[in-house]
Amino acid sequence: VFYRFFSDFITFPLIYQPGNFKALDESFWAEIFWQDIFYFVDVFILVFVMWKKKQYFIFQTIPSIERKVYFLMKAGLIFINLGISHLQTPDLFNRNFDREQLVKNIGPYNYTLYDLYLQTKTSAQRVFAEDNDLIEIKEYVDSNYVEPNPKYFGIAKGRNVIVVSLESTQNFVINRTVNNEEITPFLNDLIKESYYFNNFYHQTGQGKTSDSEFIVDNSLYGLGRGAVFFTHPKNEFMATPEILSNLGYTTASLHANTKVFWNRDEMYHSLGYDRFYHLDYFDVTEENAIGWGLKDIHFFEQSVRLLKELPQPFYAKLITLTNHHPFVLAEEDVFIDANVTESETLNQYLQTVRYEDEALRLFFQQLKDEGLYDNSMIVIYGDHNGIIEKDYEALSMFLEKDYTAHTVVEMQQVPLIIHIPGEEGETISTVGGQIDLKPTMLHLLGIETEGQLNFGHDLFSENHPNLAIFRDGRFVTDKYVFADNTCFEKDSGSVTGDAHCETYYDIVTKELNYSDQIIYGDLIRFYNKDMFIK
Repeated sequence: VFYRFFSDFITFPLIYQPGNFKALDESFWAEIFWQDIFYFVDVFILVFVMWKKKQYFIFQTIPSIERKVYFLMKAGLIFINLGISHLQTPDLFNRNFDREQLVKNIGPYNYTLYDLYLQTKTSAQRVFAEDNDLIEIKEYVDSNYVEPNPKYFGIAKGRNVIVVSLESTQNFVINRTVNNEEITPFLNDLIKESYYFNNFYHQTGQGKTSDSEFIVDNSLYGLGRGAVFFTHPKNEFMATPEILSNLGYTTASLHANTKVFWNRDEMYHSLGYDRFYHLDYFDVTEENAIGWGLKDIHFFEQSVRLLKELPQPFYAKLITLTNHHPFVLAEEDVFIDANVTESETLNQYLQTVRYEDEALRLFFQQLKDEGLYDNSMIVIYGDHNGIIEKDYEALSMFLEKDYTAHTVVEMQQVPLIIHIPGEEGETISTVGGQIDLKPTMLHLLGIETEGQLNFGHDLFSENHPNLAIFRDGRFVTDKYVFADNTCFEKDSGSVTGDAHCETYYDIVTKELNYSDQIIYGDLIRFYNKDMFIK
């Protein structure tokens, strides 16, 4: 069931965060099928036979020597399996973030043992870390720094920054209609007067929304196993809220959910947030809540009142909720007839996206009414995909595309809209991801990022590398897509020679591993951050 929902294999760090799964019960039950009972049929049969036919079973103590032989043979088989896998795929264990290939090569049982080994190894990494571990990483980051575009540098200087994280919102809904009605009429109009990035990808892993928060604030990749918000909340970071707070900004996050979900109450201190407006700060009733919490329209309405209290300039992040799996809406909140595919989940998703769009329209109007609009930069981005793998085929049909690994990657596009009142805006086709948002926003505010430990690059820079790296090792460039160990042409989706993608293998592996080293070793604690905040 976990794989069905996340298209991923469970890891030990996730097992250590059971509190989060309590909030996922609605999504969990939506993905349970009646056929799942067959996973347990053999157990029921065995118990029944043992009860009815006891004479078939003989219980006796296994001699010590036989136990030792058994375990030695078992260990030998495991190592033989690992050795063969290594010979077939020499880079397999250097790219342990690609769990799909790990399980294909070594099987689910050995994968679980290997994951336990990784858990033990990474847990000890901070203890043995030292400042020299940062030198090679710092040199790599510095050598790949790209200069900001002077045309855009500082155009939002001194403004408030309002960042809106759109729950589960994918880019395919933009400028698309169902039954001759726009799914996102407000966003479609907004992008005409904003900077809209139409080749922007989410890069989250098992941490989902918390991963997107972490990536956007730090320009580091999330972990391949678990979520940084749970595994390393006490680390030192060089996050956007901390940088802006040191420059006189008030920093806040607003989210109408419990403060402990994704361990935000603890993690936000490490990221440098001054204030956290969680569920206790919102008026939640049966009428204005659904599913995960406060409906988006009411969330934005109440959030504007809280924003008015913040000393300016401020940096405020708002995290929406309504467009969350399994995408349930009250009848009065349905603004579009979206019964257009064979997938009930996809149909409901289109309706909740339409509701979210209406909530954004009202939010912008409220910002204008309260005098917060003109002096703000408003950044809107999708946090991760909403449609999961079991509905990809229906989505492919809806998009009128063949269902391939290339198509699945393209489905990971999420909207990025940067709206600066007074600026004309434009559509920009640079290939990028959430890791690029931190340097992009800071440069728009006129804040230099050279010297910071950012793996992302300013999306407005003329030298942006046009590369989006996913947590599982897949990647996208302006010409190619690498997925399922296959190199595709980006525009046509045709399979092409591996040589076109091999150029990027080293970069992808190096960046993911370097980012992991920073997090597991808590290496930023060795870094003099003050000299790079300017």
